[in-house]
Amino acid sequence: MARILFLLLTLVVGGLSAVLTASMQNAEATSLLGRKLSTPDIAPEARARMEAQLATAVQVFEANREDADALIWVGRRTGYLYRFREAIGIFTEGIKRHPTDARFYRHRGHRYLTIREIDLAVADFEKAVTLIADQPDQVEPDGQPNARNTPTSTLHSNIYYHLALGYYIKKDFSRAADNWRKARDVVRNADNLVAASNWLYLSLRRAGKAEEAAAVLLPIDARLDVIENGSYHSLLLMYKGERTPEEVLKAAGEEASGTSARYGVSAWYLINGKRREAQQLWATILGGSDWPSFGHLAAEAEAR
Repeated sequence: MARILFLLLTLVVGGLSAVLTASMQNAEATSLLGRKLSTPDIAPEARARMEAQLATAVQVFEANREDADALIWVGRRTGYLYRFREAIGIFTEGIKRHPTDARFYRHRGHRYLTIREIDLAVADFEKAVTLIADQPDQVEPDGQPNARNTPTSTLHSNIYYHLALGYYIKKDFSRAADNWRKARDVVRNADNLVAASNWLYLSLRRAGKAEEAAAVLLPIDARLDVIENGSYHSLLLMYKGERTPEEVLKAAGEEASGTSARYGVSAWYLINGKRREAQQLWATILGGSDWPSFGHLAAEAEAR
């Protein structure tokens, strides 16, 4: 691990070296409620695997420091290890080197969301939107592949999706809905459909557009071939009345991975006038360790 940090600090040119050094002095985020967020634990086997992947990414970048894709992977692999501020520094250097490459704004914006710098995240995604105008879309490879090793999102869909989340956290539900609609429509597969539709439905309901929200549910049924977004699929079926909140929560279990399901149920309670039940779920989410997740971030926004 020490060798990886040495490479990151010495093989990359001075600008990136400086931001990495500064960022490592302040590795924690602060929640929207003002609470310090400690770096989550990583199981030893998973950590060893991810550190090896980062070492490989650094070696690829070392071989060709002009390769934008290689630098992106150094940043992504750093972020997977919960070193979010380091990742932001890497993507910032990428923007300096490749100012018209929307991918650097997309990934930096994602990590700004993670550390709760919402306005900076929105600005990055808005910039990315201008850079992809009239540009062909591209599949975005997964750094942590799903069970079928099949990517389900693209650069464009991820830019719109994360921009929408920024607006949702800011409680600008109409703008959030506009961008989640774009994220949904740019890619035609079941996983993208259910992920974007879940948040689109909630945004429209909270924007007072119940009829538009109901239309979002029309293509959703239990037979959709969903690979990795099963919790969003279940939530949409709940919104349709085909699942109960209790069933969704039971399936989510006690694991941190159930945060998205718990937040979705809480939002469902909220828009149906059950604020007390919603607050109870927010408390459960906020008491957990899965603070990098979007469900945790959204619960913070509700509770503040």
